[in-house]
Amino acid sequence: MKKKIQFSLVYRDMWQSSGKFQPRKDQLERIAPVIIEMGCFSRVETNGGAFEQVNLLAGENPNDAVRAFCKPFNEVGIKTHMLDRGLNALRMYPVPDDVRELMYKVKHAQGVDITRIFCGLNDVRNIIPGIKWAAAAGMTPQGTLCITNSPVHTVEYYSNIADKLIEAGAQEICLKDMAGIGQPAMLGALTKEIKTKHPDILIQYHGHSGPGLSMASILEVCNNGADVIDTAIEPLSWGKVHPDIISVQSMLKNEGFDVPEINMNAYMKARTLTQEFIDDWLGYFINPANKHMSSLLLGCGLPGGMMGSMMADLDGIRKVINGTLKSKGEKELSIDDMLVKLFDEVAYVWPRVGYPPLVTPFSQYVKNIALMNLLTMTQGKGRFVMMDDAMWGMILGKSGKVPGNLDPEFIALAEKQGRKFTDEDPHTLINNALEDFKKEMDENGWDYGQDNEELFELAMHPEQYRNYKSGMAKKNFLADLQKAKDAKMGSKLSPEQLAAFKHAKADAVIAPIDGQLFYEFNGDGECAPCLEPFIGQKYKEGDNFCYIQAKWGEIVPIPAAIGGKLVEVAAKQGAKVRRGTTLAWLERPQD
Repeated sequence: MKKKIQFSLVYRDMWQSSGKFQPRKDQLERIAPVIIEMGCFSRVETNGGAFEQVNLLAGENPNDAVRAFCKPFNEVGIKTHMLDRGLNALRMYPVPDDVRELMYKVKHAQGVDITRIFCGLNDVRNIIPGIKWAAAAGMTPQGTLCITNSPVHTVEYYSNIADKLIEAGAQEICLKDMAGIGQPAMLGALTKEIKTKHPDILIQYHGHSGPGLSMASILEVCNNGADVIDTAIEPLSWGKVHPDIISVQSMLKNEGFDVPEINMNAYMKARTLTQEFIDDWLGYFINPANKHMSSLLLGCGLPGGMMGSMMADLDGIRKVINGTLKSKGEKELSIDDMLVKLFDEVAYVWPRVGYPPLVTPFSQYVKNIALMNLLTMTQGKGRFVMMDDAMWGMILGKSGKVPGNLDPEFIALAEKQGRKFTDEDPHTLINNALEDFKKEMDENGWDYGQDNEELFELAMHPEQYRNYKSGMAKKNFLADLQKAKDAKMGSKLSPEQLAAFKHAKADAVIAPIDGQLFYEFNGDGECAPCLEPFIGQKYKEGDNFCYIQAKWGEIVPIPAAIGGKLVEVAAKQGAKVRRGTTLAWLERPQD
């Protein structure tokens, strides 16, 4: 018989790769004993990136949830692990050193055994401090290699990074194949290389199912020395998530590996409970597309977990692009046309920004650059004209060094815009902040919490924590949940019923005069032949919604009343409208 393979259940990532939110504390407490009863997991992912933040957004205390979920696993010797974004820790932007150091003390006290520390750029300067802080706090630091497929991401490239992480104190190495595009043969060779040089280092493989390579990759890494495999369970396995434990166990058992048996009665209980959580409320925030695999992901390398948000962004931009195409008399694009164009544009942008592995937050940056390029090219403005500071931060080196070479176009564009490149250690660019957050806690009379966990929560997620403490987060969440339920109910209505339903919760924007409707005004006395707004676009009170050119030539701005979200456009760009005509419907903003 071949070596023993351990299994890990990535319960946190199952939800993150499916939808927006995580189960509540009471739900986690219910399913933990059932996961233990399954008898096949030596590890469970209990928290980390995209766990605590979304708990706060739902008005829940993530510290209570982490402690409650970890406790039963701690008691039976099942190791718990978390996801740690290195320089960004548990959020999407850089975290001061003193807050990162506190994180490991808090997480260890809460019952988390292992921290999976990764950098989206594989810059060891963003990982090594976390290795040292985690070890000092009593945690097991797991150094992570973000896997992708490019000319610069070779076995030698990754092996050299693993050497540096192990030298710095990493006790384990994770191969994080976040998009599932790592080629099986390369992953096998990399596993063998690391194991040959470091036979005592445990290797854990984490691969998403998205494009369909994950089962072949699991077999390759196991045959070359991997020790632990991340898996999922129904109803959230496969799709953009991870392979199911049943299939992985069966494959490896048939290959001759020593694998644990699965208590199928407990599996079915866990499956039923997870579906119950979906039906209860979590499913309202799950994009159905995330339940499907797609070979298209191989071409662009984007992680499956962001497909839901990407499709929403894509549909909004498509409406704007189609407005421009229509005004030019050109053929409009379907969502499939747009998807292919976006993937092609990502393939164009990615090498030019230095092949950053497409994982949070760099996958979002590259996708957003590509998406904006599609829009601005349609408008005749060319590429790279709508890039924010976060996108530029990746290019300029503020988050670490990109693996490949930047296109000279970006170097010239940065110089033209007065932007400065840096090769400084990213974490040294951020000032410590814990004392300021202590002052805020004191001024508000807030308790620092057990093991300073509430202080840590404020320092890690300031805006979300303040909204949580004020009660605004729970109020907003309940409003969002009601909207999601309303939308689901609306999908079952006839067009007439749906319109009535939308209008009941919205205000009409009415034409005050006769004239010709325009949705933009270029400010020099003429209306612009521009685009209609897209459904979902938001307006603040006082914003102009559109303009009407009166018969006598005056341009009259039409306000968006008290503001809100656009749910229906009733009058087209350039239409002749009469006084009293309904132009659009804006859903009223929540109190």
